[in-house]
Amino acid sequence: MKRNRAIAWVLVCGALGAYQIGIFSPAWADEKQETASTPKQVDEDALERTRATIKLLDNIFKQTVVMVTEKYVHDEDDFAAGSAAVLLFKNISDSSDHQVRLIDASGDPYDSENVAKDRFEKEGIAKLKAGAKGYEKVVVREDQPFLRALTPVPVVMQKCVMCHPHYADVKEGQPIGAISYTVPIR
Repeated sequence: MKRNRAIAWVLVCGALGAYQIGIFSPAWADEKQETASTPKQVDEDALERTRATIKLLDNIFKQTVVMVTEKYVHDEDDFAAGSAAVLLFKNISDSSDHQVRLIDASGDPYDSENVAKDRFEKEGIAKLKAGAKGYEKVVVREDQPFLRALTPVPVVMQKCVMCHPHYADVKEGQPIGAISYTVPIR
């Protein structure tokens, strides 16, 4: 029980820290009203700032999952850091205009909700599995430009196989999942 609280505390502190430095803002999102855009329609400096924000968030999230797994996950009964990340991402998405999801790329998701849901995510998973380092697209929702990005999540620890035995057969460096971001371009 103490481990679960510690995991939750680490993730909450990370999210609050990100909120404090202004990464998150009021809730909003409707993926159905999304249209493609070209980078020419967006301020290039704002697009680069948004890419930097996604890179920062991606590093924070991935480092947190690894750290929590190393420090607090010791057997199958412990709360998985990936499950904590899914909950954190849901809370971020529900309370801001930044949308973040952990999605499966293995074909055997731990939770059926954590799968690619739209064309962007499905195309991105295919690109990541083919070796791309990332996948992105600028879209417009209600006249607001957003950067959608997918970053790969490979198996980086033997402990991952504890809850996901099918990951043992995955080639080194091959993504078993991805983090899907939708972030306003500002």
